[in-house]
Amino acid sequence: MSDTTADPATRRVFIDKQSPKAYHALVETAEAVRAVAAEAALDRSLVELINLRVSQINGCAYCLNVHTRAALRAGETAQRLGVLAAWRDTELFTEREQAALALAEATTEPANAVAQERAYECARQLLDDDEISAVIWVAIAINAFNRVSILSKHRVTASPDSRSSRG
Repeated sequence: MSDTTADPATRRVFIDKQSPKAYHALVETAEAVRAVAAEAALDRSLVELINLRVSQINGCAYCLNVHTRAALRAGETAQRLGVLAAWRDTELFTEREQAALALAEATTEPANAVAQERAYECARQLLDDDEISAVIWVAIAINAFNRVSILSKHRVTASPDSRSSRG
């Protein structure tokens, strides 16, 4: 299925719909990653913070929309979500959360070897092997979904609750 409202020369293919077997394999991978995160005892809120931070870096509006709602359901606060992009400049995140966020960022931008080494060293002090593995897998999975949504140009539309809050 493709976006039929756009000019045919610029319309995007919704690759999740065009290649459903590949997309379902990605969904199965995400389900396995969710299980790994749960087995490592990563809090659902932390998983959603990772999903959001990676989606911020990648500029994926669709995933930001989905995972903001999921983070709120997981108990995240509007304040922490509002400053997540600048998490290093706040005192709102625990050292464990900071280590996980830095590792997720390093996973998202692997060419930055210095940041990667720094993030891994910090994670080593605060997270066990299962948690480190889970954080990296969560970041890998959301990076993949970001690319699906960005390249397909999945749309974000206003939800009924967002319309009433505009003022």
